[in-house]
Amino acid sequence: MRKTLPAGTMQPGDSLSNMNPNPDAALRHVVIVGGGSAGWLTAAVIAAEHQTSAADGLRITLLEAPGIPPIGVGEGTWPSMRDTLRRIGLSETELVRRCDACFKQGSRFNGWRDGSDADHYHHPFSLPVGHGDADLVGTWQARHAHQPFADLVSHQPALCARGLAPKQPGTPEYAAVANYGYHFDAGKFGVLLREHCLAKRGVQHVQDEFVAVQSHANGDIAALQTRDHGAIAGDLFIDCTGLRSLLLGEHFQVPFISQRHVLFNDRALALQVPYPVEDSPIASQTVATAQRDGWIWDIGLPTRRGVGHVYSSAHCSDDAAEAALQRYVQASGGPRNLAAARPLRFEPGYRARFWHRNCVAVGLAAGFIEPLEASALALAEMSAAFIAAQLPATRSSMDAVADQFNEAFAYRWERVIDFLKLHYVLTQRNDSDYWRDHVRPASVPERLQALLQLWQHRPPSRHDLPRIEEVFPSASYHYVLYGMGFKPQGGGSRRQAPFEGAEHAFREAATLAARMAPALPSHRGLIQHIQRHGLPRI
Repeated sequence: MRKTLPAGTMQPGDSLSNMNPNPDAALRHVVIVGGGSAGWLTAAVIAAEHQTSAADGLRITLLEAPGIPPIGVGEGTWPSMRDTLRRIGLSETELVRRCDACFKQGSRFNGWRDGSDADHYHHPFSLPVGHGDADLVGTWQARHAHQPFADLVSHQPALCARGLAPKQPGTPEYAAVANYGYHFDAGKFGVLLREHCLAKRGVQHVQDEFVAVQSHANGDIAALQTRDHGAIAGDLFIDCTGLRSLLLGEHFQVPFISQRHVLFNDRALALQVPYPVEDSPIASQTVATAQRDGWIWDIGLPTRRGVGHVYSSAHCSDDAAEAALQRYVQASGGPRNLAAARPLRFEPGYRARFWHRNCVAVGLAAGFIEPLEASALALAEMSAAFIAAQLPATRSSMDAVADQFNEAFAYRWERVIDFLKLHYVLTQRNDSDYWRDHVRPASVPERLQALLQLWQHRPPSRHDLPRIEEVFPSASYHYVLYGMGFKPQGGGSRRQAPFEGAEHAFREAATLAARMAPALPSHRGLIQHIQRHGLPRI
């Protein structure tokens, strides 16, 4: 436990003007504690919005303890990351070259429905053709129920099956032929963001460990006492200290709301797996393969694969999880002599509040569930964007912004939990207590139970997810719901729309796949081109 010092306990040369902050003074200094993807991405987004390189602009200081190694496994993003990186001024070519990055067009789920050899479905990033305009679900159920839903309504599963890239060599940076996010090395991504923030965004970097929190009389954080750099005073403190949550959790004691009763996974084993040959194909989607007591992620990067087993310690021993992971690696072309996997432990859940007084948590410090559907970085992006757009002008306006932030992100965390649970609750697997427990009504959130009842009679729609910035759009619910074999009553729609509109959409999706396939390079081919020649910049 780090100490809390009374206000005024400063190193020589540092001072605070008041025992309490002036409520009407302008917010001039943001202090971010913790680096990594969340810390440096937050710094970059705020700096880009507020011109910190200007002499009279907002100051941003990132305090980072030296010697903390990154996890270093592959990480996936949503397509929103493209716009985020473009807005902060980072080159997509540099991302590919520096971060062992490539393109992600969605996810493929193997074995989640019933565990049979033929059991798989896709969750592509492209919207279904005709989504919201035609009765896709009703027509699919009535005329094409033998065909996987995603394969019928989207061109993207066919592109992924052929190992194709989502763009051409001449496509400009951040532009797409098919919608995409990224796979990259998370450790290298943090390093690139750090260099970008320091060189181009005016962010100040302090490498030191903070040893105590210094508080104002009203309970606000006044400064962070460091081991070697004295006290760092600030107006707003952003906690990016990971699962430790040193400010929001440890200092402020904001309660943690466990979700272990809904989503059981609390451990992971991570490996870096070399390709059998240097020019092996690169998968352009995350592959999630169900196991007896969890699931295995498989993320293709240009130089290796990031593979890991996420599991529930209440259902599976560490040794059994390691054995299952090694079997998967060998069965998927990996070597037999890999070192033991790196263990990771986490408590699934999130903080009761994310912004308390003059401290806001971003990334793992706010919460973590499991790496399914890359929700962690998506929430970090959204948090950084919210803070940058709604940055309080003064301390007196901060509480109102904090209330808005807390309401918005409590809603988003609840929707993340609903969506991730959707992947489990429809399973027909009966081979272990893990899967049987996931379908027990006591483990299913009430809102999700109500939606599943509603979706018996109509597909998910924007009315079920009414926020402008939902973490997962209604189309994502379609892909998972029908990929998992959900059978709505009466075709799932009461609309009297004719079949012709949906049939036209199905033909258009097939036409798009047929037209794109010969025009797109292989995924590895595009990465090699970018590494040698780069992408055009607009």
